[in-house]
Amino acid sequence: MVQKKTEDNRAEPKRSRGRPRAYDAADALARARDTFWRSGYSATTLDDLSSAMGMNRPSLYGAFGDKHALYLATLERYIEVSLAAMDKALSEDLPLKDALMHVYDLALGLYYRSGHVANGCFLTGTAVVEAMNDEAVRTILADGLRVFDRSFERRLERAQRDGELSQDADPAALSRIASAIMHSLAMRSRAGDERETLRATAEAGVALICASNATTAKK
Repeated sequence: MVQKKTEDNRAEPKRSRGRPRAYDAADALARARDTFWRSGYSATTLDDLSSAMGMNRPSLYGAFGDKHALYLATLERYIEVSLAAMDKALSEDLPLKDALMHVYDLALGLYYRSGHVANGCFLTGTAVVEAMNDEAVRTILADGLRVFDRSFERRLERAQRDGELSQDADPAALSRIASAIMHSLAMRSRAGDERETLRATAEAGVALICASNATTAKK
């Protein structure tokens, strides 16, 4: 292709074909997530999403698909990011009690990130409502809950190997209790409970989980 000549007889540089993306995908997903988080899936409109993401409808559709596909993408991204943070917290060289509280403190920080009025958990706060009539949402929700359970379970198995939990303890069952504590924090935060109250609840739950080493202590 012959380059176009300018008036001073210099060749203009070739322009790359296609238009570069004018958005950051991760940032756009985060903005969409926050919009769904605030209003819920059903009440969120495409106009809400377009405004929050700074994208017109054709661009939004081209990048993420329709509203449903975008919502599923935000759920999957939320699980991915949350799991990475949870795994990192639980992998640190801390006693079991401190490791569990680290996770709950991270969760509370997320639930109350917008100030006094808590957002709660994006996954359980929005997907539970939609899961009854939406198989795709139900699948993502179930898979997400299982991976969080498994993250807790791996840390509890390690605690059992290290002697922090008795050999009679059931890491799988305890992991579901650990997850249940987190779900309770999410729900009660959105219901208006104070952060300090919920942290005390988490501490009490951790004490119960760690009491599974009582058998070893008595021997």
